[in-house]
Amino acid sequence: MLLLVLLLLAAPPTLAQTPATPTPSRGELLYRTHCIACHTTEVHWREKRLATDWASLTAQVRRWQANVGLQWPDRTIEEVVRYLNATIYRFPDKAPKQTG
Repeated sequence: MLLLVLLLLAAPPTLAQTPATPTPSRGELLYRTHCIACHTTEVHWREKRLATDWASLTAQVRRWQANVGLQWPDRTIEEVVRYLNATIYRFPDKAPKQTG
């Protein structure tokens, strides 16, 4: 019995820790920081939504980031599009493949 207690005391502390939450993607962080104040999830589910495929979703992200003066480069726009598509829209991925 004493041996069991000693083994439990010597066990690494990670056994008692809860699993770590996944780190949000850059696209998610950008969306939460710059978009969600006006664009709650309801805007993505409205009956006449403007994003109907990958290209139109990209166009909408490009449009709105420009409207608020963010000046995001294409790669940043794509990260937000990927986040929205993965979590809400689920369109076939038509983005150019990244290299490097």
